[in-house]
This record gives sequence, structure tokens and C-alpha cells, in this order.
Amino acid sequence: MPLNLRRLFLAGMAASVLGGCSSSDSFEEPLPVPDVVSSVELEPVWNASIGEGFDEQFLQLSPLNSGETIFVVSTDGQLIAVDAEHGTFVWTKNLETQVLAGVGGDSGHLYLVSGDAKLMALDPENGEELWQVALPNETIATPRSNGQVVVAQTTDGKVLAFDTATGEKRWQYDGVVPVLTLRATAAPLVGREMTLVSFANGRLFALDSRTGQPLWQYTVGEPQGRTELERLVDVTSEPLILEGVALVTGYQGKLALVELRTGQEIWSRPTSSLRTPEVASGKIFTAEANGHIVAYDGNTRSELWTQDQLGWRQVTQPVALGDYLLVGDYEGYIHVLSLEDGSFQGQVEFDDEGLLVPMQRIGDRVLVYGNSGKLTLFELEQRD
Repeated sequence: MPLNLRRLFLAGMAASVLGGCSSSDSFEEPLPVPDVVSSVELEPVWNASIGEGFDEQFLQLSPLNSGETIFVVSTDGQLIAVDAEHGTFVWTKNLETQVLAGVGGDSGHLYLVSGDAKLMALDPENGEELWQVALPNETIATPRSNGQVVVAQTTDGKVLAFDTATGEKRWQYDGVVPVLTLRATAAPLVGREMTLVSFANGRLFALDSRTGQPLWQYTVGEPQGRTELERLVDVTSEPLILEGVALVTGYQGKLALVELRTGQEIWSRPTSSLRTPEVASGKIFTAEANGHIVAYDGNTRSELWTQDQLGWRQVTQPVALGDYLLVGDYEGYIHVLSLEDGSFQGQVEFDDEGLLVPMQRIGDRVLVYGNSGKLTLFELEQRD
């Protein structure tokens, strides 16, 4: 397993911060993998292998599920269209360039960003390039589109929108980035009228999708402390969009519900998370920065349970599947928890190079993309 994924949660992230800053602060050691007596099992429906996977880099190469086809890329530029039902390859394309972010797309295009900061639009039928444009800096967040514009966010806080048909630049918004940030950027959420973007200064912005003009901003976290490390308030998780509201989290910040039209806070409570929360069975689930999984009552926001046996194991975004909650960790284990009380119900060692990208629910199954390039569709089965 690569060193930067075996190290402690923030130490691994701080090793690749912007601005050349570093810290000698110590962090907690990860807890050992819990011993679990499984009552449910994750059974593979199909398996595939995608190039060199993450090639020992701290990247978020999330696949794109379009329904019948899953589009997935490795950092060495192997782009593959996979049949979602059977796991067979529909087509493959060697992009002959490094890729630093996952696949974005709309009805007519796929979008990727190369290691030399080129935004590429590709044909989803065969992977052929349709156009490309240069970005002002490195981009590690998935580009997103509403069919009219595709939006990319660079690591130095620039948000740029391009015409999906021609690649012509439509607008640019320059956000504020602190001296020290984590090497992670939330992908923009691009709607017909509004685009939500998150910044390393603890702010969530709503921009007009047509002009890039700010509509509102919400403070997810306020910097506190004396050192740059103590003042980290990155918002690296995408908001979870519900009916007319957004559920947001931030590192050393808040778990908050925000009104989409105005940006007004409906409620909030302190938290520290780099992952998008999950909502299921009337509960809200968060993966905390310290590895704890916490469940809250969706109506009262009172804490229902905490699973603390995954401390500092760099857990992934939680995903609900039936009566269970699934999270991965830096050693490549998938843990199955009970939605009701957080107890361990199952466990599988999936990829010894680790798990970074969120698992994706596809119907009653879950898609998992491991750091080594292993791609598997699982279904949960009760153990005899």
C-alpha cells in the first residue's frame, strides 16, 4: 500500500497541501481493523480491472454511472465503458495522458481533466475527443455539467464554465484559497439555474449557472487557532441535495441544512467531516474526520449512535443499502453496519491498496472502485 495512504488521516493529506507548507504535528494512529462476525455477506455480481487504478496517488477517480453504462478511468489514462449489468467492456480508450479526476458527463459528452490541466470533452459512444481547452491550474475535482455548460474547479480556487458544444469559455469565478489546504476539492454541483461550489476557506457558494455571478454564500466553517493547520476549514464534500435544501459538512466546521434558494441556514450542529453525509430511514449519517460513524435523528438532530471502532481509518463516504450502512477504509476493507444501532454486520477485505472514492448505490447493489483499479458490483446477502 502506498505510503501516503497508510499514513494518518491528516498527515497523509497534509503531505500534499498547496503552498509548500508543512507541519510536524503528530496525529492519532489508526485503530486495528475490527473483528467482525458477519451476519451478511457482500457477494460480487461481476469484477473488472481498470488500468493502473490510482497508481499510488491520492485521487478521487469516481466512476460515472449513466444507467446502462458505467464510465471509469485510471490515472494512467485508461478510459473504459463498462456494461452496468454484466461488467463486460463496451469499449476502451487509451487517452495517452495522466488523469487526475473522475469522469463527468451529460447526455452528449464525457468530461475529464488531464494531468497537464486540459479539460477534455469526449464522445460517450467511443471515447473519441470532441474538444479540449486549457485550464489555468491543476484540477482534481470531477468536472460537472447541466447539458449547457460544463464547470471545472481548479486547486487554486478558480471556477470556470465552458459551452458543452464548443468548449468556449462562458464565465470564471475566482474563489479565495488559504495558504494551507487539504489536497481535495469537492466537485461542483451544476443545476440549470444554480451551481454550488465549495472552497477551502470554509465557504459554500451558489453561482448563477448562466453568468457565474454569486447568488449567496454560506459559512460552513470559521478558521480558529494560531497555526495554519489548526485553521483548516476545508469543505471537500459535495452537498447532499434534498427537496429544496442542501445538507452540507465541513472539516472543523458544521453539519448544516441550508435553504437552496437563499442560502439561509435552517439548522446546524458542530462536526468535522470531509465526506458527504448520507440520509436513510429518517436518519442522517456522517463519517467524521476521526473515523467515527455517527447517526442523527433526521427530525430532532439528536445523536442516535456512534461507531468508534474505525477511528482514524480514513473512512469513505457512507452509503445506505437496505437496512445497512457501508463504508470503506484506507486498508481496503468494506464495513457493513446496521442502520439501527451502528453495530458491525459484515466485513470484506476488498483492495489491499485501499479505498478512496465513494461507493455508489445502483438499485439494490453497490459499485466499489478500489485504488488498485479493481471495480466490482456487489450485492448483499444474508448469511446462512
